[in-house]
Amino acid sequence: MRLTRYTDYSMRVLLYLGARQDRLCSIAEIAQAYDISQNHLMKVVSDLVGAGYVESIRGRSGGIRLAKAPTDINIGAVIRHTEDGFDLVDCGSCVIAPACGLTGALNKAMAAFIAVLDSYTLESLLTRRVDLASLFDR
Repeated sequence: MRLTRYTDYSMRVLLYLGARQDRLCSIAEIAQAYDISQNHLMKVVSDLVGAGYVESIRGRSGGIRLAKAPTDINIGAVIRHTEDGFDLVDCGSCVIAPACGLTGALNKAMAAFIAVLDSYTLESLLTRRVDLASLFDR
């Protein structure tokens, strides 16, 4: 399983905001902390705001922050939101699909993958919050 860069950036934003719950953050500072494109993050943050994971405060002293407590942000739900689909292979166009056991095995593996992610919240990924925040300050 390979997650998209979009999902990667979404998780990075949530982790950054989770480590910085004491204040509003900017997209520019998050982009700088990870050394990634601010333009890419703007789209990601907009989507996370629309999904209710992030709150955006407009204005001169505005910024972004988590819209929910980290205990209420389920990682499996975030991944399902940010990924378009979970088809590991294109079985629909394969001539042997009706008799092939690979499709069922892959579906079972994907269900297990998602079940593991469903067992985590953002809070459970932030157990070393202080260490994480200090890494952003470098």
